[in-house]
Amino acid sequence: MIGCVPARAGSKRIPGKNMRPLLGHPLLAYTLGAAQESGVFERIVVSTEDRDTAAYVRSLGVEVIDRPAEFATDTAADVGWLRHALDAVGFTPFQTWAILRPTSPFRTADTLRRAYRAFHSDPTHDSLRAVERVTQHPGKMWTYEGDGYPIRPLLDKKHPDGTPWHSSPTQSLPAYYVQNACLDMGFTANLHTHGTISGRKVLPFFTTGHEGFDLNEPADWREAEYLAGAGEAILPSPLVETVPDDHWGV
Repeated sequence: MIGCVPARAGSKRIPGKNMRPLLGHPLLAYTLGAAQESGVFERIVVSTEDRDTAAYVRSLGVEVIDRPAEFATDTAADVGWLRHALDAVGFTPFQTWAILRPTSPFRTADTLRRAYRAFHSDPTHDSLRAVERVTQHPGKMWTYEGDGYPIRPLLDKKHPDGTPWHSSPTQSLPAYYVQNACLDMGFTANLHTHGTISGRKVLPFFTTGHEGFDLNEPADWREAEYLAGAGEAILPSPLVETVPDDHWGV
């Protein structure tokens, strides 16, 4: 399995977040550290269009795939940059990959080992995706088309007794899950056969605690600093640059 780390530099909400220090180390270092420590990857690559990020990654001894500009926009889908990275390293359709986003800093080596075992537990699947139970139930969500239109339930469903979901206790509603940024795993064939990263049959990987925590907004960054600083969430050991023996004349 190849670990693919996307690290484009164009984030608008948290500028430069992949290289921004979190408790003394660039955010990217924690994902690379967890990936290396896990021992499940035969190869780890970082896909980036940014020269500074590429130089930093190479200083850690990690392989860089230079991402074309068209795969580094705000709206570029994962399938584009991932296909480019896998083609660059010469992966065959039957080989497997994982997407490891730097914005999920509390994903640990143990998280990756658990996911790897789950991924290989069912040979009939196309991919695995990290999910967690929703806290805001879609049965209580509404759509709104604009002035003059009523709001409408996103899920217009009812219990057998006729009670609408939106007017029912949340505890009485079925469980729903949302994907998070922790990880995805799949076969290279998905990209070429189905044109997606997930394929058709997707296995769930249920994250626990802060494993699926994702940095999207400045408030998320402040929360991550608090969680890590207070010991409420544990960051993996970051990958750091090693000094060769001959630097010291050994």
